[in-house]
Amino acid sequence: MGKSVSLHTLGCKLNYSETSTLAGKFNNNGFELKEYGEKSDIFVLNTCSVTDNADKECRQIIRSVLNRNPETYIIVTGCYAQLQPNEIAEIHGVDLVLGANEKFKLFDYVNGFEKKELSCVFTSPTEEITNLDFAYSSDVESRTRAFLKIQDGCDYNCSFCTIPLARGKSRSLEINTVIENAKELIGLGYKEIVLTGVNTGDYTYQNSTPKVNKFIDVLYELEKLEIPRVRISSIEPNLLTDDIIQLVSSSDKFCSHFHIPLQSGDPETLKLMRRRYNSDFYENLIEKLNSSIPGLGIGVDVIIGFPGETEKRFENTLNFLENLNVSYLHVFSYSERRNTYAVTLPGRVEMNARKERSRILRELSNKKRKAFYMKNAGPGHTVLFETAKGDDYIYGFTDNYIKVRAKHSAALENTIRKFEITAADNYLYAEGNLL
Repeated sequence: MGKSVSLHTLGCKLNYSETSTLAGKFNNNGFELKEYGEKSDIFVLNTCSVTDNADKECRQIIRSVLNRNPETYIIVTGCYAQLQPNEIAEIHGVDLVLGANEKFKLFDYVNGFEKKELSCVFTSPTEEITNLDFAYSSDVESRTRAFLKIQDGCDYNCSFCTIPLARGKSRSLEINTVIENAKELIGLGYKEIVLTGVNTGDYTYQNSTPKVNKFIDVLYELEKLEIPRVRISSIEPNLLTDDIIQLVSSSDKFCSHFHIPLQSGDPETLKLMRRRYNSDFYENLIEKLNSSIPGLGIGVDVIIGFPGETEKRFENTLNFLENLNVSYLHVFSYSERRNTYAVTLPGRVEMNARKERSRILRELSNKKRKAFYMKNAGPGHTVLFETAKGDDYIYGFTDNYIKVRAKHSAALENTIRKFEITAADNYLYAEGNLL
């Protein structure tokens, strides 16, 4: 009987797509795929490096897996593995640590999967990270949406971020390969493709001809495919160009939804973060988007507790966000990361203050999300319903990213239906009727 493997992902949607690719490699090599939490011969953990909780969570998960099955062969990869491989190798029970260049070549580094006393570590220097494997995954909770990786790495130098160190320079998948991969997903029955990458909007590919393909070229090609929905994941504000806005506003295929990182509404903090825009630019962009695309859903990333964030600077961010016509916030507490410029800055914000500011902005997010849901009350929506969770309801998303709830019916799974929003009693979902 062949060996079994289970995999688990920490972090972003890009990580989920890459974990699915790893699962496919195991499947192609004759391994039985098991769910995370089930007993398996091999366990693969794909890690994140955004916060300093990565090492703590990594240890907890490994201990949990080994408690259930002490003989499990433990493989750790991902951004944290690239940045701090020796730390991970010192975790009792870890057998193999693979960096960014090595993760998709896993079978080149091991074949027997037999546990030994010492961990094996294989990582390449950041400047040598060049791989760009095709990766996609189903949504975390369904097989209705697929996350399609088209780009990896980042050339930006934000002062708080370790991603360029963990994933290398920006590089993009050849456009014809992107389209072929999208066609494969369509053939598998997915109704929505979500474009993803480390810096998706920075997609750039030099063909053998003088032509350079940009992100908008990918969108134009996807527009031609027989897929009901294409959603753009996170995109930097300076890369959200007029031609992208025009295409989304005129297309029935592209979702009326953008997730646009802000990080801070305070001008001085933005400078210290080394972001490529100022708050005036961001505000004008949000106004342009709302005037160009009716009903647009807009998500915003914001970091609180950055070094030097005084009460006044936090109030600047709070006031800026209160007056911004957006749908919801993703709030992160600043986390000190080694080998970044930000960690050298004075003005450390105490943890209690970070927690309180985070709470305030999360409450603001809940308020904005509920208001956006009620603003969209009425007919005129289409909902992609996902796999039911086992209760009396089934959930799905509108194209402008409103989560809705309806009475469960197996016939609704992985279908797009017209929907009327009638109520939003909380910020978790809206309710209504099928039309």
